[in-house]
Amino acid sequence: MGISIRAYGRHRGVSDTAVRKAIATGRISAEADGTINPARADAEWAASTRAPDPPLAVPVRARAANGAAVDDLAGVAPISTKGGSNTYAQARTANEVLKAQHHKLRIAQLKGELIDRSQAMAQVFALARAERDAWLNWPARISSMLAAELGLDPHTMHVALEREVRQHLTELAEFNARLD
Repeated sequence: MGISIRAYGRHRGVSDTAVRKAIATGRISAEADGTINPARADAEWAASTRAPDPPLAVPVRARAANGAAVDDLAGVAPISTKGGSNTYAQARTANEVLKAQHHKLRIAQLKGELIDRSQAMAQVFALARAERDAWLNWPARISSMLAAELGLDPHTMHVALEREVRQHLTELAEFNARLD
């Protein structure tokens, strides 16, 4: 004679419904009088129950070069299944991380912390062009005043200043900024 179904459930740490289901599906067997032999039932339960899946890795928070915390998918360890693909839970975790990153970027954009790259490039180009035009117009504005101060021919002064400014702008144009 063994113990009752409820007592065995308390012994296993499960509900009596789980014990009844285990008996009905044949995972464990009951005695003829309906009681359960705990030693035999524990052995049958362990033999017919698969081990739980290992816990999934959680994305880590990495530090970017500027010191800001950044969610990183490198923390999601790929656990290969028999087919060589990721599990559904891992794919879902990766998807949730990507959605969180997207929302984070969207919020930063709405706060005005991010700008559109093409707009920034256009503004930098317009600023550089305005600066270049100002330098190209400078010899025409200043050459006659400098020529009068130094007692030189205004045309000769204008040609010399314009030549030097163009040479300087050519040197500046050789600078290639990295935009990545």
